[in-house]
Amino acid sequence: MTDEYYMKRALQLARRGAGRVSPNPLVGAVVVKGDRIIGEGYHQRYGGPHAEINAINKAKAPLDGATFYVTLEPCSHYGKTPPCVEALLKIKPARVVIGITDPNPLVAGRGIAALQRAGIATVVGVEERACREINEGYFKFITTGIPFVTLKFAQTIDGRIASATGNSRWISSLPSRTFAHRLRSNHDAVLVGCGTVLQDDPELTVRHVKGRNPLRIIVDSRLRLPLSARVLQDQRSARTVIASTGQAAPDKIRQLEERGIETLLAEDDGDSRIDLPKLIRKLGERQIASVLVEGGAAIATSLLKARFVDRLVIIVAPKILGKGIDAVGDLGKKSVDEALAMSFRRVYRLGEDIVIEARPKS
Repeated sequence: MTDEYYMKRALQLARRGAGRVSPNPLVGAVVVKGDRIIGEGYHQRYGGPHAEINAINKAKAPLDGATFYVTLEPCSHYGKTPPCVEALLKIKPARVVIGITDPNPLVAGRGIAALQRAGIATVVGVEERACREINEGYFKFITTGIPFVTLKFAQTIDGRIASATGNSRWISSLPSRTFAHRLRSNHDAVLVGCGTVLQDDPELTVRHVKGRNPLRIIVDSRLRLPLSARVLQDQRSARTVIASTGQAAPDKIRQLEERGIETLLAEDDGDSRIDLPKLIRKLGERQIASVLVEGGAAIATSLLKARFVDRLVIIVAPKILGKGIDAVGDLGKKSVDEALAMSFRRVYRLGEDIVIEARPKS
């Protein structure tokens, strides 16, 4: 078997930690000896043992002379757990094959250098692109402190996210809605505007799949949400934070606090609306590494206009509404040449719908 074969297996393992390890990265590890896998592991939860340690603990044969395959450079610093590179140095494997260097300033090549100083053959860059893609959110957050932002919406073929009356249930199919719940479980937070809550009264929890509930963030500059809204109910299974401005009534803030709901004071954009890029930066300061934006059109438009979207997930249903609410509003573009350029990463069928995953080109 080739190095690529075993690294692909390590990548499969790494993906199992999705939604449970943030703000740490997804990491998988495979231990091979004599063309036989003798140990496997992945980072299962934040604060728990890293992939390399789990693989070592599950090894079914002596580790001396083995080859370790790790999707990300072994850590070389003390955090929630001791450095993984120290465990490898004690074992002294014949080789360590690494998918990609860790951009974390506390690591950034130090783990690789330590292995090389110990005379351990080290290979870096096997399946590098795939190893980067599974941790694109971590890479952005650890180097900038800004959360990775995914914008997701479901629309008709003619680009409507709701009818002229505001009705949007259900544009997409059940398989697509199940997929949307999986997206929620893989993000630290889900963000919507108060208009979406007033119109649809969503729970914004994970129900169709197994996974954790994200932090629910509601953008509501004047605290218009009624106390009966679903997102303001049970705070034990899913917390809610309302981002508001100085326009919010103190009495409403007090009522929310009595329910265990935090009101986060955010800056406005000079037009009585919340400055979304500044809000997202503030979320990063709270160690929120990824945000799923689910609506509505004004929020989507504002973030796209500010170029604050890292990934788009667009679910296109085989329906035509005609007059309705546009998925994206005015971006201030006067010609096609000025349009925001996107690149398709994946396009596929899901139930009756088409899912488009895209990234900004710039």
